[in-house]
Amino acid sequence: MTAESTTSPREDRIPWAAMAGIIATVTVFAVAQGLTYPLLSFILERQGTTPGLIGLSAAMTPLGFIVSASFIPALARRVGGARLAILCSILAATALIAIAWTQGIWAWMPLRFLLGFFANPLYVISETWLISITPAPRRGRIMGLYSSIVSGGVAIGPLSLGLVGTEGWPPFMIGIVAFLLCGLIVLAVVPRLPKMAHEGEATSLGGFFALAPLLLFAVFTAAAFEQILLSLFAVYGAALGSAEERGASLITSFIAGNAVLQILLGRVAEQFGATRTMLFCALASLAGCLALPSIFNAWLIWPLVFVWGGVSFGIYTMSLIQLGERFTGQALIAGNAAFAFVWGIGGIVGSPATGLAMQLIGQQGLPLSLGLMCCALAVFLVAKRRRV
Repeated sequence: MTAESTTSPREDRIPWAAMAGIIATVTVFAVAQGLTYPLLSFILERQGTTPGLIGLSAAMTPLGFIVSASFIPALARRVGGARLAILCSILAATALIAIAWTQGIWAWMPLRFLLGFFANPLYVISETWLISITPAPRRGRIMGLYSSIVSGGVAIGPLSLGLVGTEGWPPFMIGIVAFLLCGLIVLAVVPRLPKMAHEGEATSLGGFFALAPLLLFAVFTAAAFEQILLSLFAVYGAALGSAEERGASLITSFIAGNAVLQILLGRVAEQFGATRTMLFCALASLAGCLALPSIFNAWLIWPLVFVWGGVSFGIYTMSLIQLGERFTGQALIAGNAAFAFVWGIGGIVGSPATGLAMQLIGQQGLPLSLGLMCCALAVFLVAKRRRV
């Protein structure tokens, strides 16, 4: 079902209590996710596990995201959004307890898959709630705020390891408590949460692909862009003679831009429209790809990666805004599930494909791969505007 374009003054009011609860839930979830990846990698590295197996183990969580996505719309209809979110928070915490208990690569493979499978509905349902209660005139800035806070939550996860270390139960307890806290927050704000809408025909995950293919390609681009930068930018820098410390600092600057600039981009979307702003983000990301080789060793690289982080993730923020503008009810739930599915695909496919490109043509395969994706998205967006 397509969203209505008109809103009454009453609909413009922001339900702050429900919104704060939803954003808190997703932020705590982001902290748990941000902590899990580096923690388990550190442990496996200490155990002498090969890099290939460490990478395969890490891929199990996004694989769980992908598989669970197709079940979320039906489960939300039958169980109810709040019950499903609370149940999944308990199951995700249980999976993390089992991971902490076993401490072995082969036991971790299915457990990390289950962790992603149980955690993904928390994210999808919370995002659906947030889009549902956000007034249309303020959707840009609120979704921008949401993206910024979630990015901050992801960054807090790894930072917490500096406080408690990576050995024993303490780091795992942060993630376990975080998942359980998600369920408690949902339980506390249940009376203020919107019901999972049942209007319109039930839309499946596959059905949504037919409704919004370009929107899903934009999500794929944003996901692949982020994962490629986080996983291979240090390799790119090393090939150009950059020290590891500088590479790590540049990645930090990229993440900071991601977190800081989303509110600004959301305001721009309110003024000029989410589609135009997405096109700007795609073209700005492409410009960064073209400029990267020539300025990597100059001081301009610092503002470049900061802005790059903002505009590349801004593609996803604009996708969320368009999702809320175009869909309601069952189509909105299916859309959020499809976003999670495609984000997982982008995370799994992007880095290996770009790594292969770098292996075949050298380190410039990184900006080339990123640039081709951004160029394709820009071309599709322009073609769509001309058709309209």
